[in-house]
Amino acid sequence: MDDTFHLPEMNQMLKDTPFAGKLHFFPSISSTNTYAMQQAEAGAPDGSVYFADQQTAGRGRGTHTWASPPGSGLYVSILLRPQISPADILWLSLATGLAVREAVRKVTVLECDLRWPNDLLFGRRKFCGILTELNAEVTRIRHAVVGIGINVHQEEFPPDLREIATSLHLESGRTWPRQDLLVALLQSLHREVSALSREAAPEILKRLEQASSWVRGKRVRVEEGEGFSGTTEGLDARGFLRVRTANGMRTVFSGGVREA
Repeated sequence: MDDTFHLPEMNQMLKDTPFAGKLHFFPSISSTNTYAMQQAEAGAPDGSVYFADQQTAGRGRGTHTWASPPGSGLYVSILLRPQISPADILWLSLATGLAVREAVRKVTVLECDLRWPNDLLFGRRKFCGILTELNAEVTRIRHAVVGIGINVHQEEFPPDLREIATSLHLESGRTWPRQDLLVALLQSLHREVSALSREAAPEILKRLEQASSWVRGKRVRVEEGEGFSGTTEGLDARGFLRVRTANGMRTVFSGGVREA
């Protein structure tokens, strides 16, 4: 299977989106997110897309890394200048999760699960992570970079990851063109980001709850502060996760969520 990226073809397929003509491909790069943030500071336009065949220093949330071996995954960062408040940046991460889910379903017909706030899984195994970074003033976002790492072709993982990681290939037994996946992802992301400025929060919350088994009725352990356990009870009006614990309701602002 030809799994190379053909930028002229991709630009044509993306002609009705802000990403057309702004695709930047690298055979190898340290981190697409780091590079995208640098380009944003230098004035790169909204809709610039940076993706690579390999990352040598891929990053996840916090101190986590993202394994990015050559030719195995989709490693992409999208520069956006959204017209939303910095306080609403979580919605961008959540909308990106919905965009990834729809793109995977469109290309592979596989149904994946969203784990709040930024992981996508099949069962208990993760195949996609999302990292959103921003530069903002008090009242406006100068720029945001949404980094997405998707395990596509991996046939196996190191022993320490086998129980928690998977790929589209492992889930389907098939290989999928990364170009098709990236185009579908950018098309879906364009729809989701456009909806952020016009769609009422209750409608987005409804779609998130339909897409995720994690936001309601899931027994979880939250890695925030000293950590706590409880049962998820949906998202609040700002998109943060609510968890009912033995000591009452708590809101998760930034901690990792794992099945208890």
